[in-house]
Amino acid sequence: MNITFLLNGEAVEVDTHPTRTLLDWLRDTQNLTGTKEGCNEGDCGACSVMITDDKGARALNACILFMPQLHGKAVRTVEGLAAPDGTLHPVQETMIDKHGSQCGFCTPGFVVSMATAHLNGRTDHDDVLAGNLCRCTGYAPIVRAAKSAEGTKIPDHMRDSPPVHLGKKTDILAPKTSDALAAWYMANPDGTLIAGATDVGLWVTKDFHDQTGKMGEIAFLNRCTDLQQIRDQGDTLRIGATVTMTDVLATVRTLHPSYANMIRRYGSEQVRNAATIGGNIANGSPIGDNPPALIALGATLHLRHGDSRRDMPIEDFFVEYGKQDRKAGEFIEAVTIPKSAPTLRCYKLSKRFDQDISTVCGCFNVTIENDTIIAACIAFGGMSGTPKHAKLSEVTLVGQPWSRVSIEAAAIALLDDFQPLSDMRASADYRMEAAQGQLRRYFDDLNGINTNILEISA
Repeated sequence: MNITFLLNGEAVEVDTHPTRTLLDWLRDTQNLTGTKEGCNEGDCGACSVMITDDKGARALNACILFMPQLHGKAVRTVEGLAAPDGTLHPVQETMIDKHGSQCGFCTPGFVVSMATAHLNGRTDHDDVLAGNLCRCTGYAPIVRAAKSAEGTKIPDHMRDSPPVHLGKKTDILAPKTSDALAAWYMANPDGTLIAGATDVGLWVTKDFHDQTGKMGEIAFLNRCTDLQQIRDQGDTLRIGATVTMTDVLATVRTLHPSYANMIRRYGSEQVRNAATIGGNIANGSPIGDNPPALIALGATLHLRHGDSRRDMPIEDFFVEYGKQDRKAGEFIEAVTIPKSAPTLRCYKLSKRFDQDISTVCGCFNVTIENDTIIAACIAFGGMSGTPKHAKLSEVTLVGQPWSRVSIEAAAIALLDDFQPLSDMRASADYRMEAAQGQLRRYFDDLNGINTNILEISA
């Protein structure tokens, strides 16, 4: 499989296996060992690299980035941050000046993330660096280094131009339209579709599916531009399946701020830059953070099988643990959400605030008129084998006054809605108490009581 791209400003041609990761290729064939292997699953950020294409520059995790995803793009590693004459990048200088490194293992990933943010003029350093883990220096001097570099000149060599014509034509399978994808998938229903690879990457690095033949034929979706669009349809938005979570976050930030705040804690900067909304839904995880919010919004899922299309309420897609209502050769084309949901609130409970899997994710959307509840849509992740409605709790609320008594009745009804499991993250009892607590929090939240622990002070 032949691909071409820029590596630290130089054109390269590579004949590669479709699921070889950039991290392995850099370390094994290029001796570019500054890009570290830490977790090998996209959590620690030690492998962060900067990728530039026609959408701009962004930080990604090299450990779960497959080589064919780089075709026609520019890659810059930590070795490419300093100028050709050896002059250090401003963030490298400030990391030295502010004592931002001890053991140094995590430092290359940090400076790549910082250099990408510096190039993009970003100063939200806590967000930018939430996907880079350090366990010895501490984050304060690293953030000080990032702040100190603000406003310094962007080195000219950092402005990579995505290559247009490099070397021979690639032979990777990357459909350019959903029509072409539909035809291929009908002919290869056992094949694997790869969009951001934030999930499929772990099939390779942890489960070794590429060595067992379980993945079959592979199609990369990063060139399927019509699946990357967000269409304003008046009262609704139609979000293409391969829209990244970074772009979803930017889109819903003003429309649905509570949902956006939850997405901000969804993976990391690097993960959100790759992960797609369709991939997260298709994954079908019972602890995925998107589905509860989409269920509470009353989202519609759009699926395609060849030339046939069908729509469904998104909650109907999740049949049972590990099973979704999707035929062989059928794929998610888009999801439609309402633009207005003023009472939508999403609460993510996890052991770490940033970049952690939810123990319980609850999303609430209640309509109140004249102090009476006329509609209720409540959904949870982490409470059953699928993300699902709290149907009995909803029925208990509708027609009742908006009061704490009504909320307490709905909290009791949750006991019949769900029978959560105990696992390494939480006991069943804890999950139930947490879900009931989130329902009570929702009541306080809508009544103007500050429930955000990050904003409450003694």
